[in-house]
Amino acid sequence: MTYVDELCAIVGDPHVLTDADVRATYETDWLRQWHGETPCVVRPSSPEEVAAVLRVAAAAGVAIVPQGGNTGLVGGSVPRNGAILLSLQRFTALGPVDPMSMQVTAGAGVTIEALQQHARASGLDFAVDWGARASATVGGAVSTNAGGSRVVRFGAMRPQVMGLQAVLADGSIIDQLAGLPKETAGLHLPSLLVGSEGTLAVVTAARLRLVPWYRHTAAALIACDSLTDAVLLLPELRRLPSLDAVELMMPEALAVACEFLGVRPPINAHEAGAFVMVDCAAHSDPSEELVDLLADLRGVLAIGPKREALYKVRDHITIAIGALGAPLKLDVAVPVENLDRLVRLVYKVIPTGARAILFGHLAEGNVHVNILGADASQDEVRERVLQATIELGGTISAEHGIGVAKVDWLKRQKGPAAYAAMRAIKKALDPKNLLNPGVLFATAPRRRRAARG
Repeated sequence: MTYVDELCAIVGDPHVLTDADVRATYETDWLRQWHGETPCVVRPSSPEEVAAVLRVAAAAGVAIVPQGGNTGLVGGSVPRNGAILLSLQRFTALGPVDPMSMQVTAGAGVTIEALQQHARASGLDFAVDWGARASATVGGAVSTNAGGSRVVRFGAMRPQVMGLQAVLADGSIIDQLAGLPKETAGLHLPSLLVGSEGTLAVVTAARLRLVPWYRHTAAALIACDSLTDAVLLLPELRRLPSLDAVELMMPEALAVACEFLGVRPPINAHEAGAFVMVDCAAHSDPSEELVDLLADLRGVLAIGPKREALYKVRDHITIAIGALGAPLKLDVAVPVENLDRLVRLVYKVIPTGARAILFGHLAEGNVHVNILGADASQDEVRERVLQATIELGGTISAEHGIGVAKVDWLKRQKGPAAYAAMRAIKKALDPKNLLNPGVLFATAPRRRRAARG
């Protein structure tokens, strides 16, 4: 019996996908920049099935690559070196919303959009949000410590995770879904697993914090003379009681999204150096806060359909860039006072004829760098931008994760001692390097047993 036969016995024949055409959708990321091959896609539906799959894979000497909605941008969920692709898409259970604790338990395969809708049906909301909400899943968000647009108000994914259910490499199951708001009993394993990108355990469910559902919203798009002026707006913006998001769009980003959607730019500001999108949400109409803010600024108020149209532009920037070609993508963050220095360097180091399209989350100093036409200069541009990011006190990954794209940079980012500690944790929990090898830490290809007899 081959290990594929054993996997079929665990999850059922329909949930072990070996046909090349069917596997193809799991083997390529959503921007079609990262590709790999897997002998099979396995779709378990319970932590016990995940545990059994991991034990079979360990016995066969085959690695496992967990995958959720496959919306990642750094290659971390694409199979490599013949690894089994473990899809968590069948983990779609949503528990009842607990209004007393303002928490809910969600399966790893639940999409962020489905989670939001489920919470709102009970008058609450889930805080973390970004453009890929319809496809991105809870498990992927946990594994990458996803951020998005509302970090300025609620933080990234880690503060929302009150507990986890996960399967370790040896098949043992961690079940910590109580969601206790106060607990000081030893190490907090859920915090360790958040952001580990599937290298320490396979997350199967999460106990998540919910937030109030603010049904009254208003947004504004502000044209600033420069990025420095945009940063200087932050203290004033943070004083807004209903502040929910502060987004940055450099002029090129706003232009490509509007062109892709076939719409006119929401604001006519030809000489603007940067655009700031401010979103407010409250239990009552917050538009007056923005009206007062806009009194001395070049900007437009967007409420109702106009706000939805503005968010549509923001959410389509990545898609619009992808339609123009395969960019060099770098997700970095620096202290906000250094953001202008970093952006100036990006424009300086791109080769002649290349196009830099930048946007991100202003309050966190997080900029998504997209460079079209870098071609043979990609490695040099990446080196200079990431090195400058570190020197400016920043991070080489603000919310997309390390994946396989930035493994060579993790040690530089964290320093030798922290890097060694992370490797020691990996070795302790996954001594056979079974879980997502090549992510976070470089690794050699594995030897494996044949998939077919």
